[in-house]
Amino acid sequence: MTEFHDTTVDAARDEIVRVGTSLFNRGYVHASAGNISAGVGDGHLITPTDAALGFLQRDRLALVDARGERIAGDRPSKTLTLHRRIYAADPTARFVVHTHSTHLVALTLAGVWSQDDVLPPITPYFVMKVGHVPLIPYHRPGDPRVADLVTARIADHQASHTPIRAVLLDRLGPVVWGPDAAAVLAVLEELEETARLWLLTDRRPGPLTTDAIEELRATFGTAW
Repeated sequence: MTEFHDTTVDAARDEIVRVGTSLFNRGYVHASAGNISAGVGDGHLITPTDAALGFLQRDRLALVDARGERIAGDRPSKTLTLHRRIYAADPTARFVVHTHSTHLVALTLAGVWSQDDVLPPITPYFVMKVGHVPLIPYHRPGDPRVADLVTARIADHQASHTPIRAVLLDRLGPVVWGPDAAAVLAVLEELEETARLWLLTDRRPGPLTTDAIEELRATFGTAW
């Protein structure tokens, strides 16, 4: 049986609303695009389907148990399956954000650097804070097959000791996860900013040199 502590759920509700408002105010989300979830106990809180992230109501957030069954709030986002599979695949994940960030969606339309790395490592902070970000081929929003593709990518990178923190859904935008909201937002913001830089420079800049990346590994323990 799923157990929830009221204080944990209340804190998670507040954090999701805070993050949704911040993302909306800074232009990372618009209309009802995107979704946010947080792990609570062995269940999850997730934004309702078609919710506007800038105007979330804390008591309407969907609380689901370990089986994904709704026990409180509105109907959960259509991407619930994807969120739950990410949590199961990466035990460090306790917060997940999906946005339709403008420059990252534009990147999928203009053409990514490669299927395995949507952007070249053009800045040191992209290497250190974001890492590898694979492209997930287009499927309709909420298609459960996307969860299979994402978890396969997570497993592949875990096996190669280069864990990923994000994927980019073709024509839909990034999905980013991590231990808490602050870590997730740091990755999302650096990822979107790098996409903006690369598009502003007509996708001309090449990656940092191998020696430069090796120096980041040696100095900061970067996994690349």
